[in-house]
Amino acid sequence: MPRPTQNRKVATPPLMIGYKPFGIPRNQLESIVVHYDEFEVVRLLDYEGLMQEQAAEMMQVSRPTLTRIYESARRKIARAFVEGKMITIEGGNVEFSGEWFRCKRCYKLIDGMPNHRKCEKCAHYGTDELLPLNKVKE
Repeated sequence: MPRPTQNRKVATPPLMIGYKPFGIPRNQLESIVVHYDEFEVVRLLDYEGLMQEQAAEMMQVSRPTLTRIYESARRKIARAFVEGKMITIEGGNVEFSGEWFRCKRCYKLIDGMPNHRKCEKCAHYGTDELLPLNKVKE
């Protein structure tokens, strides 16, 4: 029996919920799901330029686990790019550095309930429009 998957540390959720290729209507696209931990590995290695050992330490995983996550993310991104599929970023076994929410109406990212302000684009204001992304473990 395999060990249960440990939560991976992710600094912040991505600003966007995904990507879509130009020229194809959304209703005609298939979607590929990239998990938050896969997004974080790509961000740390390719965007921030960290070494794998440094990234693994930040995410509190082993270097071989980080490599497996990275390979999975690269394959998914390449498949979406080559086959013209939409990428949706969501889910996975992650633990964010804080409590994060996303507005259901405008998709704005909110860092904790104290930072929740009325959006310019949203007609309503309250907690019912907030989607919790992940809660910090106590």
